Amino acid sequence: MTKSMKSLSWIGVGLGLAAISLAFAGGSGILNPDWSKPTKGTYAAPAAEIGKQAKAAQPWSVTTVTSSINSKPVKGEPVTVKAEVIDLSCYLQVGKHGDKHRDCGQKCARNGQPIGLLLEDGTVYMVMDEEHDPRRDGLTALRTELIDNMANVVTVHGTLTEVEGQKAIYVQGSVKK
Repeated sequence: MTKSMKSLSWIGVGLGLAAISLAFAGGSGILNPDWSKPTKGTYAAPAAEIGKQAKAAQPWSVTTVTSSINSKPVKGEPVTVKAEVIDLSCYLQVGKHGDKHRDCGQKCARNGQPIGLLLEDGTVYMVMDEEHDPRRDGLTALRTELIDNMANVVTVHGTLTEVEGQKAIYVQGSVKK
């Protein structure tokens, strides 16, 4: 075998391995999509609606604007997403979500673990109360509503922000009365 034939042979092996790796990697998407389906709702027909729609002209609440540095919060974009409510700690660590993980996810969230939203394409957002001062002072009920909807697919209205790759949706409308 000539030197050029050996080089072509190694290139072929490399391309073959790359193709096999891509086939097994499965690309982006939901981790373990067939392990457990959501408890309630589907991406086509969500089980509940959470939050109130933010306005494009003012995506942040007054309390968030006044608490920000120089009254200028980071850029936010009003969004509405259909997503499964997930326990971020277990999803990002071991890939668990869906009905089989509902009880564990609720326990983790009740004990302070972060809550997230899992979109149909595999995008993950952290989710939290938008109203700054009430959130800080424990005067919001979003966490309870999200825990109750753990593993359900829901429609969420909020304000999307991204800082250095960290994506979050802030949800308005859960201040306790």
